[in-house]
Amino acid sequence: MTAVLLVGEGREYLREPGARLETDLGVLDVPEDVASGAVLETHLGTEFVVRDLRGPDLFHHFERTGAPMLPRDVGLVMGHTGVAAGDRVLDAGTGTGVLAAALGRVGASVVSYERDPEFADVARENMTLAGVGEGSAGGGVEVRTGDVLDDAAALGEFDLLTLDTEDAPAVVEHAPELLVPGGFVAVYSPFVESAREVVETLDSVGLDAETYETIQREMDFDERGTRPSTAGVGHTGYLIFARN
Repeated sequence: MTAVLLVGEGREYLREPGARLETDLGVLDVPEDVASGAVLETHLGTEFVVRDLRGPDLFHHFERTGAPMLPRDVGLVMGHTGVAAGDRVLDAGTGTGVLAAALGRVGASVVSYERDPEFADVARENMTLAGVGEGSAGGGVEVRTGDVLDDAAALGEFDLLTLDTEDAPAVVEHAPELLVPGGFVAVYSPFVESAREVVETLDSVGLDAETYETIQREMDFDERGTRPSTAGVGHTGYLIFARN
């Protein structure tokens, strides 16, 4: 059963078909056969529009176990690696699971490692919410509890290796064996020191790396003029890419 978004009065609520929404705006029961675009009313007459979940919605509505990867970083990983339906992906450092879910939703088969058992349980629930839990048609995400390095020798080859973990330098040492010819590795690092270590390790195993700092600024438009927003932090981290 796939959850839907209920949007109204500047608010968003996530509910499954057949569930009840109770707020200060009123109470409504979500029909079992609810469809995207439907307009539902609470008993107080407040209207909510039904929307299907899309990738950016998952970022906002997943249960979080830490800072999830931002949509802009997810987009860069997907764009630089060309991940596609049918690809096999090895992911380490599942965390909240935003990246793993995005990869699963394009039809890739993802094996994701998370060392914290509680985080792994939350990630599995998030994958179910995203519609890419184990057994999903057209791909799916298997979240394993453990250290990817313990299993690296027996995992086989993948089209893509994605890492968001402190021991990324140790993992990328195995990239040539973990990747098919032409396969990609993509590493997210919040700190420049660890990014440098990843690049040096990739170089030591014969893979040339490209590194990018991800910065994004919103624009403000008002009667005085137009300029980049002064609110928020534009920098998120560093992305390192290499190809086998």
